[in-house]
Amino acid sequence: MSSAQRHEEPSDSLLPGESFADRVQRRILGERRDLTDPHALHKISLIAFLAWVGLGADGLSSSAYGPEEAFRALGEHHYLALGLALATGITVLILSASYSSIIEQFPTGGGGYVVASRLLGPRIGVISGCALVVDYILTITVSIASGGNAIFSFLPASWHAWKMAIEVAAIVLLIALNLRGVKESVKVLTPIFLVFLATHALLIGWAIFTHAGAIPEVSHRLSTEYAGGLATLGAGGMLLLFLRAYSLGGGTYTGIEAVSNGLQIMREPRVHTGKKTMVYMAVSLALTASGILIAYLLLQTRPLEGKTMNAVLSETAFGAWHLGALPVGYWLVLVTLISEGLLLFVAAQAGFIDGPRVMANMAVDSFFPHRFAALSEQLSMHNGVMLMGGAALAMLFYTKGNIHVLVVMYSINVFLTFTLSQLGMWRFWWPRRGDGQRAYHIFIHGLALAMCAAILVVTIFEKFGHGGWVTAVITALFVLLCLRVRRHYDSIRAGLRQLDDILGSIPTSGTPNDQPLAPNAPTAVILVSGFNGLGVHTILSTLRFFPGLYKQFIFVSIAVVDSGHFKGREEIEALQRETDEQVQRYVSLTRRLGFPAEGVTDIGTEVVAEATIVCERVARDYPKATIISGKLVFRQERMFNRLLHNETPTLIQRRLQWLGVPMVVLPVRASV
Repeated sequence: MSSAQRHEEPSDSLLPGESFADRVQRRILGERRDLTDPHALHKISLIAFLAWVGLGADGLSSSAYGPEEAFRALGEHHYLALGLALATGITVLILSASYSSIIEQFPTGGGGYVVASRLLGPRIGVISGCALVVDYILTITVSIASGGNAIFSFLPASWHAWKMAIEVAAIVLLIALNLRGVKESVKVLTPIFLVFLATHALLIGWAIFTHAGAIPEVSHRLSTEYAGGLATLGAGGMLLLFLRAYSLGGGTYTGIEAVSNGLQIMREPRVHTGKKTMVYMAVSLALTASGILIAYLLLQTRPLEGKTMNAVLSETAFGAWHLGALPVGYWLVLVTLISEGLLLFVAAQAGFIDGPRVMANMAVDSFFPHRFAALSEQLSMHNGVMLMGGAALAMLFYTKGNIHVLVVMYSINVFLTFTLSQLGMWRFWWPRRGDGQRAYHIFIHGLALAMCAAILVVTIFEKFGHGGWVTAVITALFVLLCLRVRRHYDSIRAGLRQLDDILGSIPTSGTPNDQPLAPNAPTAVILVSGFNGLGVHTILSTLRFFPGLYKQFIFVSIAVVDSGHFKGREEIEALQRETDEQVQRYVSLTRRLGFPAEGVTDIGTEVVAEATIVCERVARDYPKATIISGKLVFRQERMFNRLLHNETPTLIQRRLQWLGVPMVVLPVRASV
């Protein structure tokens, strides 16, 4: 069996079948990556620090809106903010510890979808997966809208008309960056992340340090206010108020799962890198979110119309700073708010990183169109990136960027997924009575389950009529659609299995034809994918439709590296070996039918481009070759079928026709 050799094309030349527009796109999105490079995955994977930037920014940036929502929910009872800050920090650490446990048990990534699917069943898994996809769409929208609020908080009111346009431009820019690749986008955004850390550490540190000498006075004030609140609300009322504020501030915890979802992009050893990233995120988020609540309390920050509370806090803390005649405070407020706004744009990155990966996992399980598991030439999940960006834009326009509505919609799905994940892990550890770590994991996941379920119930109860119902309806419709997609793929597989029956009934001669191929003989070049009844049906159809025409056969198969295989060098090499073996079975069968035959394989992320290159090369070596492929056809062609089946033969045929290479597409009837 021969194997196609990969030839890298010059960066400014047209690839076979490529138009000028394709070349422009390639220049914008970057050159194709070589999958045969043993260091390909290493080059695009992230160390713990970069993973903290790309994924941890989602969690850290929630300090821009989570603590504010919680503080606002306290109403006039601001003295409860100290307990709220303590509860916030503890919750972050507990949830982070529980997701570190998930990283250990599911080292290939996938987060809540994989946990729920494996531990609670596929139907619960699809609910978790759909909730996660909607969650990550809202991650993008919430982050961009909140970032716009932060930046426009210090701009004149007359400029606010441009806010929506800037937010739309930010989403479009992130789409382009992520189509180039994850690592490239994260590197661009790293300086913003570092400036945010520095300015907010200074803000929180200054608020606490300047009040260190006034601890007795502050304690007395809080004690007096607490006594007054207890007399007004009673112990039960105060507890309910605290629980409500704690739950409505649940947006603070919304980015914690991102690390466990994105393990595939992390540097080996992934579990170690993932857990290290989780520590970075947990500590930074716990200190920042809790610190901001304490700073609100110490500086007696109150909401102002047209400004975020963090903007008011920054102006209170830094506004009076001067160095001689220089208004240092003004510029410090400016840098703090700009860094916060831009970090929220960075946080949208988690939606573009993890959302497509959840969709890819669901596509591998046939709950999503299979094309969403495909990788682009830049090894990004381009279909998922485009869908996430488009849906985020739609949600931005629907809500008009209202951050309070968006946070409610966002939090419901986040805590639905959190709750299912913690329930699954609790059930996983409960029967393991001989395991020395059982007690720790039962405690961590049980406590996290109680926290997440409480936040979910309170948020739904309080905010269902204020945007929560939209999330519930979208997620429910999404689940029904995914179940419909799975039923369709199952019916197609059942229909194609009938073709496999012909594998055992093909008459073959006793002596294989081992003659070499003749370069000038009429040659049938058949595109195949795995050894199955569909491929054999294409061989027999070729012999039936063109009797006596073709004297020899060549089988071409592309080893497609999708998200399910792009996990390490070993998986890619195993895929190549399996593809070679499958093609060799076609070669052996055809030789036993009495025809000379060979096989050609290559590896890539996208069938159309790779198959076009290989077929064009084969056609040069065998001038009388005809490319042949089978295509699934339906009695009634619907848009639903076209979305779920990617029309690969037609796309290849179109490219080859432009190159002057003949190709025939033979129909394979589907009974659905």
